[in-house]
Amino acid sequence: MAQDIKEIAKELLAQLQIDCTVEAAQGEDGVVNVNVATQESGLLIGYHGETLASFQLILGLMVYKKLGQWTKVVVEIGDYRAKREEQLRTMAQSYGQQVAASGQPLTLPYLPPAERRVIHLALQDSADVTCESEGEGNERRIVIKPTRN
Repeated sequence: MAQDIKEIAKELLAQLQIDCTVEAAQGEDGVVNVNVATQESGLLIGYHGETLASFQLILGLMVYKKLGQWTKVVVEIGDYRAKREEQLRTMAQSYGQQVAASGQPLTLPYLPPAERRVIHLALQDSADVTCESEGEGNERRIVIKPTRN
């Protein structure tokens, strides 16, 4: 399956006239990780990863059309996701310390669902703060609150 998805990704990128190399591997959890190496990574990542998210969605739909089954596909371009996840974890710890020190809740700006999950996981073991998502759709935000003792 990973080889098929690799070929679909290469075909899509060729249509976009992007010169790149593509690797794909299926993890134990069934997720197929696609790694794209290109000189044009900024073009494929886009503003705050929006183009990357769209590319991943389109690739997932193409995989479903060609293979006839839904398969979770995660696309990584130039280590963007790994770097962004580390940045989010650092940000979560910093905000957690700020909320614990001030005793005041803090509402974060909009983050996509996958990024909100990183924040929740980064703060889940904190004794000083809790975090929860509030709102619906594009208005959904994470609120970090001090733990009441």
